[in-house]
Amino acid sequence: MKPSQIQNIFWDVDGVLADLNYAYFHFLTGHPNYRDRYAGLKWEQLPEVLPIVPEYGALELKTHPELGAKMDRDFCADQSFFRNRPLYPKVIETLKRLNAQGCRQFTMSATFDVEAKTAYLNDILAPVTDFLTIECVQHGEFMHDTAKVDRLRECFRKYELNPDETILVDDRIYNQHAAIESGAHPVRLRCEFTTDLPEDLAWIPEFKDVEAVADWLLGEEGIN
Repeated sequence: MKPSQIQNIFWDVDGVLADLNYAYFHFLTGHPNYRDRYAGLKWEQLPEVLPIVPEYGALELKTHPELGAKMDRDFCADQSFFRNRPLYPKVIETLKRLNAQGCRQFTMSATFDVEAKTAYLNDILAPVTDFLTIECVQHGEFMHDTAKVDRLRECFRKYELNPDETILVDDRIYNQHAAIESGAHPVRLRCEFTTDLPEDLAWIPEFKDVEAVADWLLGEEGIN
């Protein structure tokens, strides 16, 4: 893949555009079902509470050894915690910069509650929804669903996109496979607490933030 060939960008949201780790920390320390248990929790201890599955490569409530499924349900059910994931710095500016260069941009977010997540995205990304297309998909069984690859293929048909001119920017390792299986190119964003790619995927470009992805795509100084 040459960056110059890319015309279409699908952005994962959590861990790419928005700080899900922030939401998880405040959920564990603030939700009435968990705040006593995790009183005094330090930021750097998040991976101890939510062990990172190697094939996943990022923090996830569902990996909690005892309460994962319940935590996930509680998090999605309480909008004060569900929506408490701020955008990373310079996200809006970077998306506008890419739009000015003619890149078509979409979100590609898998979620427990499509309606709630779509509403959140339309709110937090309101400054760019004149050109950013919001796409959300209901996720299936953890680590064993094809939601993203299926939706990517649907989007290629719906928006008449060439997969070979398309990237999926995602922090989670298993979603790199979704990009590949769909025919698009994978790009990985390394938000805090992400783990290294396995050897067979080590060829995938990795970046620290969306601004660095834009620098790479536009031929400016990247950090790959």
